[in-house]
Amino acid sequence: MAERRVHVGWAEGLHARPASIFVRAATAAGIPVTIAKADASPVNAASMLAVLGLGAEGGEEIVLASDADGAEAALDRLAKLVAEGLEELPETV
Repeated sequence: MAERRVHVGWAEGLHARPASIFVRAATAAGIPVTIAKADASPVNAASMLAVLGLGAEGGEEIVLASDADGAEAALDRLAKLVAEGLEELPETV
């Protein structure tokens, strides 16, 4: 299983607009991805309600994971998005 640990770069955390950006990016990855707080159970990264339910705050560590083909590249891109608090999924890492 591929995994990335990253700190949330959005000051407001994964709430409202940042969560929406992240969920769209996770869906666009085309593979199943989970997201979790460091000490919590993982949830579907493509589910807005699940991501909002995490209550991940700015600076808090989250864990992205997937065991699908192509997971390494997809997780790199999602980790960059989250860590840097970007407005959209980066095309390249």
